[in-house]
Parts: sequence; C-alpha cells; structure tokens
Amino acid sequence: MSDTRRRVKVYTLNEDRQWDDRGTGHVSSTYVEELKGMSLLVRAESDGSLLLESKINPNTAYQKQQDTLIVWSEAENYDLALSFQEKAGCDEIWEKICQVQGKDPSVEVTQDLIDESEEERFEEMPETSHLIDLPTCELNKLEEIADLVTSVLSSPIRREKLALALENEGYIKKLLQLFQACENLENTEGLHHLYEIIRGILFLNKATLFEVMFSDECIMDVVGCLEYDPALAQPKRHREFLTKTAKFKEVIPITDSELRQKIHQTYRVQYIQDIILPTPSVFEENFLSTLTSFIFFNKVEIVSMLQEDEKFLSEVFAQLTDEATDDDKRRELVNFFKEFCAFSQTLQPQNRDAFFKTLAKLGILPALEIVMGMDDLQVRSAATDIFSYLVEFSPSMVREFVMQEAQQSDDDILLINVVIEQMICDTDPELGGAVQLMGLLRTLIDPENMLATTNKTEKSEFLNFFYNHCMHVLTAPLLTNTSEDKCEKDFFLKHYRYSWSFVCTPSHSHSHSTPSSSISQGILLSFVDNYQTAQLLALILELLTFCVEHHTYHIKNYIMNKDLLRRVLVLMNSKHTFLALCALRFMRRIIGLKDEFYNRYITKGNLFEPVINALLDNGTRYNLLNSAVIELFEFIRVEDIKSLTAHIVENFYKALESIEYVQTFKGLKTKYEQEKDRQNQKLNSVPSILRSNRFRRDAKALEEDEEMWFNEDEEEEGKAVVAPVEKSKPEDDFPDNYEKFMETKKAKESEDKENLPKRTSPGGFKFTFSHSASAANGTNSKSVVAQTPPATSNGSSSKTTNLATSVTATKVGETPEQQEQNSVSKKKKKKKCP
Repeated sequence: MSDTRRRVKVYTLNEDRQWDDRGTGHVSSTYVEELKGMSLLVRAESDGSLLLESKINPNTAYQKQQDTLIVWSEAENYDLALSFQEKAGCDEIWEKICQVQGKDPSVEVTQDLIDESEEERFEEMPETSHLIDLPTCELNKLEEIADLVTSVLSSPIRREKLALALENEGYIKKLLQLFQACENLENTEGLHHLYEIIRGILFLNKATLFEVMFSDECIMDVVGCLEYDPALAQPKRHREFLTKTAKFKEVIPITDSELRQKIHQTYRVQYIQDIILPTPSVFEENFLSTLTSFIFFNKVEIVSMLQEDEKFLSEVFAQLTDEATDDDKRRELVNFFKEFCAFSQTLQPQNRDAFFKTLAKLGILPALEIVMGMDDLQVRSAATDIFSYLVEFSPSMVREFVMQEAQQSDDDILLINVVIEQMICDTDPELGGAVQLMGLLRTLIDPENMLATTNKTEKSEFLNFFYNHCMHVLTAPLLTNTSEDKCEKDFFLKHYRYSWSFVCTPSHSHSHSTPSSSISQGILLSFVDNYQTAQLLALILELLTFCVEHHTYHIKNYIMNKDLLRRVLVLMNSKHTFLALCALRFMRRIIGLKDEFYNRYITKGNLFEPVINALLDNGTRYNLLNSAVIELFEFIRVEDIKSLTAHIVENFYKALESIEYVQTFKGLKTKYEQEKDRQNQKLNSVPSILRSNRFRRDAKALEEDEEMWFNEDEEEEGKAVVAPVEKSKPEDDFPDNYEKFMETKKAKESEDKENLPKRTSPGGFKFTFSHSASAANGTNSKSVVAQTPPATSNGSSSKTTNLATSVTATKVGETPEQQEQNSVSKKKKKKKCP
C-alpha cells in the first residue's frame, strides 16, 4: 500500500543514544510464515527493498508518542521507532499492535516497562495494585506528593504506574494551578516542593506527560516551578529570559501556525534540558532519554517543513543578497540560517543531502560570499559557521562553485580568497576564527576527499585553480614578513591593497574603493615579530606543510618559483620558538620526501645554514628546538641521503664536530667517507687506458675524482627544472636543464664569496644567511665553508666554487669563454621591481 498514511521513516537508536534514520518506506502489518506471527513490514519507497521485518511480540512494550511515533525495544540496547507522515497511519498500525496484544487502543503503552529484578515481584502483585493512589492535589499535600514522586524513581515499574496515574487524572494541570497559588502567596516551602515534583515527573521519562507539560498552556508554569531550586538562595529568572530577552524574530513571516508553535516549543524544551535541569548524575542519565528524543524529532519535523516551503526559503535568500537590506535585518537572516543548518545535523545522510542541495540551488554560496565580507563581527562569525557546515557536508560542492566563479570574477573577490583574508585579518588575539578557517581550507585542498574519477579531474583542476588564483593570497603575509626588499613590499602593497581593504574596512556590496596608502601601510608594517603575527605565520606554515605532503607537483613548482624555503627559514631567527619549529618542520617534511630535486635546491641554495645557525645559537640548552634539529640530521644519516650528507660534511662539519652528546654528525662523516671510498674503488677498477692521465692518484687527483663523482651525480639525478604552475604538467615531467634554471641567479656569487663565517664563541661558528632574492632557487649567496683550509689541502675547501663552476660547465653547446661572457653580462643587469 503506497498511500501517505502508511508512509514512515524507520529509526534505530545507536550507542550514543542518537536516532539513526534507516530509510523511508511504507508500513504494513502482515502474517509472516517464517516468524510464525503477525509482523510489521516496511518496504523502501525507492526500490521496494525490505527496511524492517519485526514480529509483533505479545510481551513487547510498544509506546505511542506525539500521535505519529511508535517506539519499542526488540532486544537489549536495540530500540526501534516508526515515524509516520500522518496521524491516521499511526493510529491504524497502533490498532493492529493492540489487537495482537489484546490491549485497548486508547492506551499509550501496551505493556508495563519493568526490569528483571522486579519481574517476580510484579507477578505476585494483586490486580488491585495496578495504579498508585495519588494524594489529593492540595497545598498541604505537596510534601507528601513530592516524597511519593521521589520514591518511585528507583523502581521502573512504579515509575510506569505513577506516570499512568498522573495521565489519567489530569494531575499535572492541577499541580500547575497550585504553583500559581503558591507564587501569589509567596509560599516558598510549597514552591520548593513543586520544584521536586515537576523535576521528578520529568524523570519519569514519559512522552505522553511531556506533551502535556510542554504545551503552550503549561510550559511556562513548568519553567516557573523549576526556578525554585531549594539549593539556590534566590530563584532563577528563566521565565523572564524566555519572554523578554529571548525574543522570537520571524525574519520572514511564517504563515504555518503549526510550524511556528513547533519552533517555540522546541526552543523552550531545549532550554529546559540544557540550562534549567542540572547535569544528570550517572544514576539519572537515562531518565531523560525520551526528552532527548522529543527534541530530536521536533527538529526533524521543523527542518522538513521549512525545506518543503520553497517560497519561504526563496524570500530569505532574496533579502539576504539584496543590497537594500539593512544591517540588522541581514544579521537576523544570517543567524536564522546558522540555526537552520544546526538543526539539519539531526537529519540522516540522505536527508541532509537533499537539504544542502536545496540550499545550494537557492544560492547559499554566493550569499555567503557577500556576508563574509561584512564588517559586522557577529555576521562574519555566523557566516563562517554556515560555511563550515557546507564544507563538512560536501567539499566538492564548494570546490565546484569556486572554480566556476573564477571564470567570471577577479581573484580578490573569490570565495576562497575571502576566506583566506578573513583568516589573515582575524582580530582575536588567540586567532580562534583563523584556526577554524584554516581547518576548512585544509579540508578543501585535501586530495583525499576529492572525487576519485578515472582521470581524477577534480584534483588536477582544483589544485591548478588554487595555486594560480589563491596561493599568492595565502602566502602574502609570509613573503612580506621575510622580505628585506622594499621593492617587493611596495609591489605587495600595490597588488594586495584591495584584498586587505575588502576585509579590514566595511563592505557590503564588494565596492572597489581602496583605502588610503597610509592605512594600507599601517596594516602591512604592523606585521612585526609579535605574538599574534607569529601565530598567523605558524598557521600558514602548517597549511603549507600539509601541501608539501599532499600536493607534490604543484607545491614543488611554487617553492622553486618563489624560493619559498629560503624565505621560510628566515623565521628560524624568530624570538618565538614555536614559529622557528614550524619553519623547521616545513623543511623536515621536504627532506622527508627524499626527492633529489628538492635536495639539489637545498644544497645549491645553502639552506642548511640557518638551521645550523639556530643549533649553534641554542648552545648547550637541551630543548625542543635542539631535539628537532638533531632529528633532522639523524634522518638524513639513517636514510643515507648521499647528496645532503656530502653537502653537510663538506661545508659544516668543522662547526659541528664538537657536538659529541649525539653521534649524528660523526655518523654523517662516516657515511660520507664510506661513499668516497666506494667511488674511489670504482675508479680504481677502471682500466688505466680508460682513466688516462686524469686519474693520477695524488692529492689533486683525489679532489678531481671527487669532483667528477658529484658532477656525474648531478647529471644523473638532477635533470629537472620547475615549470610554471599554469602549464600543469604531470608530476615527473620536468625539463632536464636544472643548471640552466640556476644560472640566472649566479650574478652575485663572486662578490658574496668574500663573506667568511664568523666565530661567535670559542670553538663555535656563525654563518651569515642571506634571504635576498639574489640567492633564490639555490645559488650559494655566501661562502659557507667553516674555517676554510688552504686550496691545496685534501679537504673540500674549494668544493663550493668548483661545484658551481662545474655545474655551469655542463651546459651543452657553450664554450667556457661563452659561459664566462654570459655570466658577466647577467651580473651587469639591474634588479627590477616586480
């Protein structure tokens, strides 16, 4: 039968005492041969599959709640519920259940709920003891009534009997009349007894009693009774809050009176549960499970009724995006949607899917883009919460919107860039909003939740979009704070002035007015090494570290093109240790990839220098920074990363050999020497006629052999250069002219060589680290050889210069004279602003 009367949702109660939606279908009562009895069958309306097959057991206690719910337990900790679309269908199935059990359909519970410990006692009770005799409802009987209600709470069967007695005699309304009398007489003792009585009745956990207590006629008196807690010196003013402070605002008039009443009731009952009632003890925690279910099903009904009223939602969206809407009205509309989305969390996955698709169809994301740029802090906060619901539900839906938006809008007003700018401009000293937004960004750029199709188009398309249109906004504070180049800062100011004004000045309609230069300068130059800025940079670094782990190709391009690692390592000098550790962690993730392309970038850029400086500056202090740096070098030793090992030993071993509380650096030296021995043995095994005169076994020959080994290693492993992000080439499709990529940055190398390391303390060394653009992409901007020995020694004193020269010499098609001429001409070129 497919009429709406029989249309139901099937729910089961999970371990967290929350109702899980098992699907929608149509219910019938049929004799099932396999179960040997009349049974309830629910078949899914989508495909006719069997959602529920439950025999109507003569001894099972079925409960009818709120006219449209039937609830029962089939086994311990396995509760079921049928939620009917219409009351008529619920009544029809209820009559079938009562017919099988031989009960009058007018009852709300077919069996008394008892526990095993009382079954025997209950069987011995005479029929005359079926109900509890209630004292007459009078002022002088309140203490006796309170004692009775309190005494039955420990006994499940007596709770059921008391609930039935209260329901049959209309006792609750009489009690509430006494409350009004006691309050008028200022009878404090009677009011205290009424608090105990009403609280005890709530703990009876009966839906039929809740329907009476939470009706419009009674609920405010129930709240009044609960104000007079004997443990309090003065009664609380909950009614005053609910009637005067908590005003119900209809952002759009609700014409359905049933819906309005349901919203009022749900809010007040939620207030009773969350605010008025004390936190239940372990003994009491199961007493309010029906109250939780009552609220849950009310919310489901509210969301369903609102969702079905498309005229109402369309009007809400129209006013939300209308420029003529005043700020107060817009704030109310945003708060409504926040509450609406919060209620939607009671829905099960398939219902939530329909809910959010409805919102997306009506234009929730473009609306959020507008309100997230407003200057009202409450509106931005509510909009962020709504955005978090959408991202949590469907990151792909958000990604699809922003990619379509990029085809029509400037980068500055893209939704993701608005989110990033909100994160950057968070005024909270603890950056609470920024942390929330960073988590949302991380979800959006996580490849793990991107749709896995045969060609993985979502991953490639979205990451291309993000790195082309958004990454420059995310890294802007980082690049600005690590730049010593006024030209670069001026470019940043010019390029991002609109982005900053969009967030930091009032804007309701995305106007393109820009702030004065002095205002923007104040914003940018306020980024000093203070705690809040350090926190912001740490958040950005955390996100970039995530990118290194999950976006290998795109982030590699970006790091190389922006010389990003060099800029990040400037933060090793921060007075905030947590920020220095974030910078170190970024480098550690890069090294952890064991990508030889990254390794070349690090060695040619001399990027271990700031790390070693930090280790030396830290001295003998045994702290987290010391451990993190040691772990970095220990990883290189254990994983035997040869190119990094050779670079560290040749350039820094003199400064590090005094560190003996760990064997890391001695181990690196051992690895380095073992590798040199292996290379020498290979050369010795080559016939002398092939080695020619080049491989003489004197000190100079050994150095040349070593040089040859490095050059061969470069030719074999370093055939890569970063392509522009826009080209979006496959992961490993890099050109093989890495040296050509490095050549453009060699102009200052010769003049930097004269800056030798400085001794900072007896036995210690200090290296000078340059983070200027001239050293970008891996060029040795300063000589980093600690206590350089004479050029004729067997050490590696000439290694830096020789290595750079040999790399240049490997360029195909140029003579040494041509290379020298090109180098001189490049050196003469002046640096220009971006």
